[in-house]
Amino acid sequence: MYDNMAGSRLGQWLCLVVCILILLKAEGASIPITIVESAVSSGALCLDGSPPGYHFEKGSGSGIDNWLVHMEGGGWCENVESCVSRRDTFRGSSLKMEKTMGFSGILGSKQAANPDFYNWNRIKIRYCDGSSFTGDVEAVDPETKLYFRGGRVWQAVIDELLAKGMQNARNAILSGCSAGGLAAILHCDKFQSLLPATARVKCVSDAGYFIHGTDISGGSRIESFFGQVVKTHESVKNLPASCTSKMNPELCFFPQYVAQTMRTPLFIINSAYDSWQIKNILAPTAVDSKKEWKDCKLDLKKCSATQLQTVQDYRTQFLKAVNTGLGSSSTRGLWIDSCYAHCQSGSASTWLGDKSTEVGDTKMGKAVGDWFYDRSAFEKIDCPYPCNPTCVSVDSES
Repeated sequence: MYDNMAGSRLGQWLCLVVCILILLKAEGASIPITIVESAVSSGALCLDGSPPGYHFEKGSGSGIDNWLVHMEGGGWCENVESCVSRRDTFRGSSLKMEKTMGFSGILGSKQAANPDFYNWNRIKIRYCDGSSFTGDVEAVDPETKLYFRGGRVWQAVIDELLAKGMQNARNAILSGCSAGGLAAILHCDKFQSLLPATARVKCVSDAGYFIHGTDISGGSRIESFFGQVVKTHESVKNLPASCTSKMNPELCFFPQYVAQTMRTPLFIINSAYDSWQIKNILAPTAVDSKKEWKDCKLDLKKCSATQLQTVQDYRTQFLKAVNTGLGSSSTRGLWIDSCYAHCQSGSASTWLGDKSTEVGDTKMGKAVGDWFYDRSAFEKIDCPYPCNPTCVSVDSES
């Protein structure tokens, strides 16, 4: 009798495990990584020399010929030292990346939570080069064994996706968050050029509109930082020629200059008080020697009246940079909120959840869908902080 009871319990337990696994798979929580083995021959390698990877959930039904390619964020490395420090992590090596990943938000597979894109072919390109997929240095230092090949990595992944059916796309989006959101802007026109002329192709940048801003010292530390990234990775050859032919090429790492000459429709999801930008462009630690901004950067509620005014002035800088870049283009889309957040499209709770942030009474998932399918234009800029009661705390993928 004991054996029968034990066997019954084991059977119930196994059934429960199987049910959980099926549920996880149905919700896209275990999408395996695909390693681009062909990248080795073309030298399209991560910082450590390993081949790049991506996660791919195939489309179905009406979405079978639609493609959403989303690029992971994760900052940048601006010199050999900082690139070495990330070389042997998941930010620099596919060997260190998790083997499975869940999709949600803009990549989500539930119709109710992502009605416009849930059944598309959805891809997340892993980020392992530290240059927003722009670097291309042929030589490899025998001491550091660093590969600066982000541009080749991007092309190798896109080539593989084209061969898997993206070459026949009817609708396509190139998107990304943070450093991946910047990459979505930098590679947008090139992405469009690789797809059928009949396809509807647009780009979506989430928290990727990093501005050429002035910091609290009156300088622009971000300009020198991005300049070092471009120099270290030799990124200029992979930045849009429509920009580099008109100005200092290193400035073409800033969206406000690239967007001016873009041909492909672009949608910007961003906070006017982007938490990464406040911490690293407005008040970087290097120019805050007395650490007066330490508490304020962690929580805007802890800012002094003077500091909060400086933060409000940064919003003015940000909005000016958006208007300078996108101008009055009829194809642009804007969803600019006033939340202290960074990367907001990757979570179901912020994309189109019951309590998701709203701008102009509209959640970002609906705004992007309406804009993509030309159901209605969307250009909304939130009122100044702290006016929006729907804000959801998000601070990830710097």
